[in-house]
Amino acid sequence: MYRYVLFDFDGTVFDTVEGISKSASYAAGKLGIDAAPETLRCFAGPPLVDMFMEHFGFSREDAELATGYFRERYVPTGLYECRVFPGIKELLTALRAAGLRVGIATSKPQTLAEELLAGEGMTGLFEVVCGSDSDGNNNSKAQVLGRAMAALGAVKEETVLVGDTKYDVAGAHECGVSCIGVEYGYAAEGELESAGAEYIVKDIPGLRSLLLGQT
Repeated sequence: MYRYVLFDFDGTVFDTVEGISKSASYAAGKLGIDAAPETLRCFAGPPLVDMFMEHFGFSREDAELATGYFRERYVPTGLYECRVFPGIKELLTALRAAGLRVGIATSKPQTLAEELLAGEGMTGLFEVVCGSDSDGNNNSKAQVLGRAMAALGAVKEETVLVGDTKYDVAGAHECGVSCIGVEYGYAAEGELESAGAEYIVKDIPGLRSLLLGQT
């Protein structure tokens, strides 16, 4: 069905919510807001500046300041408060063995995504890894997805993005490709349906079945 499969990172390949939510809580605290990490799961995945504006009602200036505070904690500590979702490595290996072209398209800074992949021995499972610049620019899902598709020479009709939030669905549609929403990630209940994901799967076995046509 699809020849080119691009994966979101946070909430799709890696479970990074602990480090991200704790770092978002730290940033909010630096600006005088008491926000428990468990209330900030929504920060895992989307562009940070956008989320600080959306969640706290910050101006862009304050959201950019908060993003700087976020990185104060995240880069030395929060980055490593994560794990690979069980079954992802096996899925990626199977996709590559079946001849599919596989890559990463993430709003996360590319250098950080590459570091985590290397640490898990997963670099060779992806033909391309595209993320935002180190300064957080060029970080919209459509921007990184477009770069990943160009690097693979992907054809829109044969490309799908696998992601876990409405931002993934919107970015995929902006680029003219389909989106598979995964419910094991960080989306709120009903979010993927409302966003218009072409397919929604509950777990990694379901994703494998859809991509490889297995039962």
